[in-house]
Amino acid sequence: MLGQPIDILLIEDNPGDVELLKASFEMAKISNRLAVIGDGEQALNFFADNTEVPGLILLDINLPKRSGFEVLKRIRSLPATADIPVVILTSSESDADIARSYSEQASYFFSKPMDFDKFMQVIKSINDFQLAVVKVQAGSCRHQ
Repeated sequence: MLGQPIDILLIEDNPGDVELLKASFEMAKISNRLAVIGDGEQALNFFADNTEVPGLILLDINLPKRSGFEVLKRIRSLPATADIPVVILTSSESDADIARSYSEQASYFFSKPMDFDKFMQVIKSINDFQLAVVKVQAGSCRHQ
């Protein structure tokens, strides 16, 4: 339904980044429910065991136990999650990581900025992106 916040899943191992993202969401008045998974193995298990899927996934590629690329590959291989927008949110600025993210069908790639103002711009971009996703989903033929 248009106007309803979508659930966001953050797959991130750095507690400081998790807290920064939560604080940024509050400052940007983003009211989405945010769930957090702390490593790649937990993320793979989540997608294997969970029938409830988020509307948007924020994924770090540098995760312990299993890489974010493995998680992204699993997300794209499952019918229930194949179309979920996945935003890579990582400290990497490597051209190879950017290219691989898109070749593995990431929806968008953001490098985590160290400057808080730049980080807030990234959060606003994510908010704008997820609002566009809600509009597209509201206009699609999906039935629940």
